[in-house]
Amino acid sequence: MNTTTQEVSIRRRAPALDVAVVGGGMVGAAVALALARAGFSTALLEARAPTAWHVSDEVDLRVVGLAPSSLALLDDLGVWTSIRDARAGPYAHMHVWDAESGAAIDFDAASEGRDLLGYIVENNLVQWTLWQALEAAGGGSRATSVCGVRRLCPAEVKGFEAREDRIQLQLADGETLAARLLVAADGAASPLRQLAGIGTRGRDYAQRAVVAHVRTERPHENTAWQRFLSSGPLALLPLADGRSSLVWSLPEAAAQRVLALDDQAFLDELGIASDFRLGRIVGSTKRAAFPLKLQLAERYQADRFVLLGDAAHAVHPLAGQGVNLGLRDVTELRDTLVAARIAGRDIGAAHVLRRYARRRRSADTLDALGFDALARIYAWQSPALVAARGFGVRLLDHLAPLKRRLSEHAAGF
Repeated sequence: MNTTTQEVSIRRRAPALDVAVVGGGMVGAAVALALARAGFSTALLEARAPTAWHVSDEVDLRVVGLAPSSLALLDDLGVWTSIRDARAGPYAHMHVWDAESGAAIDFDAASEGRDLLGYIVENNLVQWTLWQALEAAGGGSRATSVCGVRRLCPAEVKGFEAREDRIQLQLADGETLAARLLVAADGAASPLRQLAGIGTRGRDYAQRAVVAHVRTERPHENTAWQRFLSSGPLALLPLADGRSSLVWSLPEAAAQRVLALDDQAFLDELGIASDFRLGRIVGSTKRAAFPLKLQLAERYQADRFVLLGDAAHAVHPLAGQGVNLGLRDVTELRDTLVAARIAGRDIGAAHVLRRYARRRRSADTLDALGFDALARIYAWQSPALVAARGFGVRLLDHLAPLKRRLSEHAAGF
């Protein structure tokens, strides 16, 4: 076979796509857009399109605290300005205090040479804006090519098979799709992770996060407030409209009891639990609750396959870092694949994916176990251990260099 014939044969065998991303949530949509903007032909497969976001809608009960590293990625993708201008609550301060010992620690953006620590933003606003960016230049059909992204929605992957130069996906409607790499961003329950035979480890916290948006007697002062109670942390996060987003972690039975309270009883109990730090709680939206668990994938890669976002890691919300970890996965994967392409390597090769998997699993594991340790420490109720915890918090608050390192780590620097 001559050289020309060999080249034609290779072109015929090459898969039509570089990357197939399964899962169109915040992290999945972000990685599809990031890889497309980096010049990779990409398909995004999702079972359900997101609900349209409108400024007249009530604020979504599920919010995320976006750290500077996430803001930088979203800005690089060309969507941050739209999100910020739509409805985002900036915060420049964070006050954390212990209900048992009274010890407190403060973080302040100005003392670190920054304008802000981050923004509190609705999950569905971020997802909807990313989807709008994906479809900005295209129509609304089930499969459209936009910015190098072919959107397949609704779509469900029933199985996949890794081959020498590609991974072949079997879809529920009988279609097949081939790509050099499959990215699973399909959530904490991740059917693709299970199909790949990747197990998880972790623990069920036997807690639920009760969420609502509340109006308080005093303004939130663009500050994230968090109180650690023996039953779990309670956070009041600043929203753009002046209210605060409540994230109250409680044991299962206590969460169900709080959900069942009448409105006034709920406001009264929440005021006590928050130490009336923002005065009385004077109003609330409906309440909802979500189960909490620690879950880490045993590995982040298989043949021509990687995990990212909640499919790879689920963490306690006490540090507000879940989505930020997922968006750091996005940045790492994009940079890894771009470096491989520049070097002339196969982006789906095991040695390429190993770099991403090693770096992100190490970082995610350290963070997840750190959050878990914090949850355990604040569950201590022995007077001696509470006193030791209080001493440690007060000491940390006075160790400016260490406190700055912690803040920079949370920011993703």
